[in-house]
Amino acid sequence: MTALLQIEDLKVHFPVRTGRFGGEKALVKAVDGVSLSIDAQETLALVGESGCGKSTLGNAVLGLAPVTEGRVRFDGRDLTTLERAERKAVWRDMQVVFQDPVSALDPRRSIAQSIAEPLEIHGIPRAQIRPRVDELMELVGLNPDQRDRRPGALSGGQRQRVVIARALALNPRLVICDEPVSALDVSIQSQILNLLMRLQRELSLGYLFISHDLSVVRHIADRVAVMYLGMVVEIGRAEEVFGDPVHPYTEALLSAIPRPDPGARRDRVLLQGDLPSPIDPPSGCPFRTRCPLAEPRCAESRPPLVARSDSHSAACFVRAPQG
Repeated sequence: MTALLQIEDLKVHFPVRTGRFGGEKALVKAVDGVSLSIDAQETLALVGESGCGKSTLGNAVLGLAPVTEGRVRFDGRDLTTLERAERKAVWRDMQVVFQDPVSALDPRRSIAQSIAEPLEIHGIPRAQIRPRVDELMELVGLNPDQRDRRPGALSGGQRQRVVIARALALNPRLVICDEPVSALDVSIQSQILNLLMRLQRELSLGYLFISHDLSVVRHIADRVAVMYLGMVVEIGRAEEVFGDPVHPYTEALLSAIPRPDPGARRDRVLLQGDLPSPIDPPSGCPFRTRCPLAEPRCAESRPPLVARSDSHSAACFVRAPQG
């Protein structure tokens, strides 16, 4: 069966000017050789620290960031070879929910106008738009009587429901959720996550769920890909990554998850230093400068993703399977 989304050795490199007077040229290797796939009705969570390239990868899938090398295939079609007019048809099937509903919504437009926007852009007859907007509002838990309100009159959770309704307007098959609950109060986050999971069941959606918060990811992901400095360092089913992490970076992220019992014993893994610059990444394994297990060989070459099971792989020389 063909995957709904297939990312093959994707690279997104941005030229920048550096130096005191901006006279030197360099490359920001925001995404540097990532391969992923998402099946229909599956949630793949992409996690990592800010600056690791998660959102850039999502933007490249959407065509909002230029692809330097590699392929992005949606339902078997190579999106990197399509002209803009051809991509418009694909965009009906692939939508996005951004992090901040405040900036995602025009404060001058009513809720109904915001939800109707993609319908208008894609030429849906006017007579069909109003009933479709009301249907979408009810689907995400909003009262259609609120259709004439402006975003400023809504709570943060209600605004994000509007953004989700707009993303669903054209009946997409894949939704890219870029930190969709990070701007919300903790009490509201679970409501939006439950909404997303219900919608996935009812509408057969696939999700690329981008987040830095593994406690959020734990509730929604079928599989988890851990990203560090432009590359995936571990990927597997959620229960494998959370229950038996392999890469030291994954262990560090998991050790920072708050636990309900403050008295419970934990072995916190503290990372040394800051995330290196993607302009000048370390040689070999990009994590070696912060890794408590680093060995001299880690500086010599970049470790490949090695399978530990049919569904779980990690890129670590020290933790590589023996034999």
